[in-house]
Amino acid sequence: MAAGKGTRMKSARPKVLHKLAGRSLLQHVLDAVAGVGDPAGRHTIVITGHGAEQVEAACAGQGLRFARQMPQLGTGHAVQQAVPVLADGHETTLVLNGDVPLIRAATAQALADAAAGGALALLTIELADPFGYGRILREGSGADAPVRAIVEQKDATPAQRALREVYTGMMAAPTALLKRWVMALGNQNAQKEYYLTDVVAMAVAEGVPVVAVAAPDETEVLGVNSPHQLADLERRHQKRVADALMDAGVRLADPARLDVRGTLNCGGDVEIDVGCVFEGTVTLGEGVRIGAHCVIRDATIAAGAVIHPFTHIEGAEVGPGALVGPYARLRPGAVLGAEVHIGNFVEVKNSTLAAGAKANHLAYLGDATVGARVNYGAGSITANYDGANKHRTTIGDDVHVGSNCVLVAPVTLGAGATIGGGSTVSKDAPAGQLTVARAKQVTLPGWTRPKKPAKA
Repeated sequence: MAAGKGTRMKSARPKVLHKLAGRSLLQHVLDAVAGVGDPAGRHTIVITGHGAEQVEAACAGQGLRFARQMPQLGTGHAVQQAVPVLADGHETTLVLNGDVPLIRAATAQALADAAAGGALALLTIELADPFGYGRILREGSGADAPVRAIVEQKDATPAQRALREVYTGMMAAPTALLKRWVMALGNQNAQKEYYLTDVVAMAVAEGVPVVAVAAPDETEVLGVNSPHQLADLERRHQKRVADALMDAGVRLADPARLDVRGTLNCGGDVEIDVGCVFEGTVTLGEGVRIGAHCVIRDATIAAGAVIHPFTHIEGAEVGPGALVGPYARLRPGAVLGAEVHIGNFVEVKNSTLAAGAKANHLAYLGDATVGARVNYGAGSITANYDGANKHRTTIGDDVHVGSNCVLVAPVTLGAGATIGGGSTVSKDAPAGQLTVARAKQVTLPGWTRPKKPAKA
């Protein structure tokens, strides 16, 4: 169910499209669903409403079906909209919430399994502060007492509000029964809405077993209704990720100052300092060290490499034993070989650097092929764009490029060439020779610097 507006988010964006760990709330739920049941027999329906076009566009291409709830008249009304596209066989329907992002696939599977024998299964949990949740009413006391109803917060008596076992908003039921029950729902309640929870009383009246499946932990069932709750779930999720990394042997300087917004794969003896952000898919090889406050997205960093603080890497490959940073930037298409050094305030884009090449200070390499053991001087750049097209610079093995050089592409520097500092090279430089391309130094005797007129 993903139809709600999310008024308390104070945002024009549909609530389920707000991001947690780099993915929308809804996408987290869809990813969990992907691990439930047999993919061949599973189909997923997303019920949209507020911002329906945006929500449907955001999760297009995933083989989903959509049902629109317009207007939004409660959870039961939402499921009613899905009835025409629900199967007619003996399947089980699993109802999840698009704003409860951290449900695990295993928990959703346990809920579906509990309903597979013909029961109505409710995902429940005991909360220290159950305010706002529907309370579970049982016939008697104890965890084994039969469930008889769910009462919403607004309709509960003071005694019922004191109960701590709550309904999480997620259930599973035989599809044929659920379809019949939801189409018989009424709206005789304080909100004049169609409550999905009223199907519990219908199941009890028909003698259908109603079972409660306890959620393993609170984090899995917490929803997002405000920026505060979103931030809380973000930190809970990041703690979950940090714990898993440390269990695998990764050394985190401070688990509370880590952000993984995608997938982070780590080899043995990886060390990560504080304030680092990992986005997309990142792979760190054996013994990699990541300095403080690095941002790394969709990158592979090979064994033994060291990424110094405040480095940004996106869409790049870093070879074994390479040193990068601090304050370096590797843009998409950067491929560094073994033992390459990229120093402070150096930017590399769509370029390959062979083993042992070095660009240690204040330099730019764009659309370049750099050979082994090249020394690329401070302040040097490849002028790779002529205003309309990109051109490539080729630098052979063992080339030495002096400081403050401009290599005007397309241009090739032969193996072993030396480029004198301050040169603007627009023609190919021959191998093994010194090339200097700069204006002759001139001193003008008697020249005086202009002076500002005296103030009146």
